[in-house]
Amino acid sequence: MAILENVKTVLGIKDNLQDDQLNVIITNVEARLKVWLKQHAELDNIPTELNFIVEEMAINRYNRIGSEGMTSESVEGHSVSFTEDDLIPYLSILETYIPKSEQVGKVRFF
Repeated sequence: MAILENVKTVLGIKDNLQDDQLNVIITNVEARLKVWLKQHAELDNIPTELNFIVEEMAINRYNRIGSEGMTSESVEGHSVSFTEDDLIPYLSILETYIPKSEQVGKVRFF
């Protein structure tokens, strides 16, 4: 699975000890993205060119393990903020997949 290997490379993971955990995260991210695409773009599958979103969201989710439910954390002067919706940074890209209706802007008189 190319996505798993890319995620492990970015995270610097060289063994297989976290594979089960990473596969669950990747599966959940893919399911969330598929729901958005089905709801907004009428797509049933994730286009290949959007796999980078799955990878980046999986990495972000992995890095938040142990910080679930927090919106921010501050420890000894180091502050971290988490977005509530992981899709927000990618909305401008995802919105390009929403079909443009041919009926928009037309008026009919009878």
